[in-house]
Parts: sequence; C-alpha cells; structure tokens
Amino acid sequence: MSLRRIGTVLLWCYVVTVFAFIMAPIATSFIVSFNFDRFPTLPLGAFSLRWYQDIAQDPMLPPAFRNTIIVGFTVSVIATTLGFAAAYTDYRYRFAGKQVYLALALLPPTIPVVILGLAMLIFLTKIGLFGTLKAIIISHIVVCLPFAMALIRLRLSQMDQSLEAAAWNLGATEWRAMRDVILPFTLPAILAALFITMAVSFDEYAIAWFVSGFQETLPVRILAMFQGQVSPRINAIGSIVFTITMTLVILAQAILLLRRPARAPD
Repeated sequence: MSLRRIGTVLLWCYVVTVFAFIMAPIATSFIVSFNFDRFPTLPLGAFSLRWYQDIAQDPMLPPAFRNTIIVGFTVSVIATTLGFAAAYTDYRYRFAGKQVYLALALLPPTIPVVILGLAMLIFLTKIGLFGTLKAIIISHIVVCLPFAMALIRLRLSQMDQSLEAAAWNLGATEWRAMRDVILPFTLPAILAALFITMAVSFDEYAIAWFVSGFQETLPVRILAMFQGQVSPRINAIGSIVFTITMTLVILAQAILLLRRPARAPD
C-alpha cells in the first residue's frame, strides 16, 4: 500500500472518529427518547412513544413552538433581506470606511451572547418592547443578519462584475439589472440564507431568555424544564428540534450546490 493511500485511509478514519464523537450524544438522545423507562439503562427498556405523547399534551409547549415558528420565519425573511442589501452594497460600491462597515456588519456573532443579551434587554426595555415577540425578533435579526450577509456576499464575490455592466450597456436600468441579473444569480444564496437564519433563530435561547419574558420560545421552554427535574421528555423535544434544525441546514447546503457560479463569456 502506497503512502498516499495510507494517508487517505488515516484521514478518513480521523473524520469518521470525529463525527462519531460529535454524533454519539445526539444518537443517544434519539434512542433514549423512544425508551419506555424513565431512567436509561442497558439494555434499554421497551420501545415506546410515551415521551412524545407527553410533550404533545404539555400545555406549555404548543405556544412555545408557535412562537419559535413565528419568530424564525419573520427573522429569516427580514435578516435575509437586510443581508442581501448589505452584501450588495459591499459588492457594488466603493466608499471610505468600507472596512469599518464590514467589521460592524459582521460583528454580532463575535460578541458573547450574555453581553449581547444584556445589551438587548436594556435597549428593548427602554423602548417598551421587553417581553414581546417583537423583542425576540429584533434580537434574532441582529444575530442572524451577518450569516445572511456572509452567504450572499460569498455568492456575489463569484460573479463577474461585467455581467451587470453588460446589462446596463444593453439598456437595462439599475432596477432591471437587479431583477434580471443580480437576483437570479444570488437566488441559491438567498434561499440558503433563509434556511440558515431560520435554523439559527430556531436554536438560539440565550438572548431569547433575556428578552422574551413570558413569550417563551421552544429553547427557552426546554431550559425552564431543565431547571426543574430532568425528564425524558427533554430528549424527545431535543430530537425534534435537532431534526428540524438539521433539515434546514441540509436544505441550505443543497441549494448552494444547485448552481455553479456563472462567468461572462470570453
């Protein structure tokens, strides 16, 4: 066996080991969520859906899930729209302080969530929005916008700038060029940004915990359940949340791979 083949085999073994290490707790949570016994033991007890039935009957979970869906959908649309505008501004224009503009636009994910949550709590309390869905939506837009901007900005960086100029030379207005050239080219990134920002909003709990008040999202409700007694229902809820989140992420990745970047003909 050649050294190159040995290196390839070792690399694959390393990748499989890392993924197994990461996925083992998640797989365990999935398995335990179908276990009839309250406390997991080896071997596991009988297969049962009792914990999923319990969460379906919990009066606190449907409102939290509904809030999560409303917030996630609203945040994805607004954050993607603003992210597209920010990315196109970076792509289209050259202006003084552009590096500062980019640094500020991409800053929120680098701030510790506790600090950002406290800042949003103080700000939203001052303007009278604390404890409302609007507070969660505003806070999540701040967090999610950089993800949308980064995805769309990456897509625009792969576009030949002469395509838009060619549309102008052929008589298109700036809005027509936007509609017929920029938007079709960036559509995969826009759709991917919608799914990614929805997934980020769906999973975020720290900032939502600071600003939500009684308008709990599903992650905040799970955190409240942890503060009581540990229940197998948490495994069932976690399995559902993980499935939804991974579905959104996989859809985003699949959409990004749908179309290769176009280039202007030589």
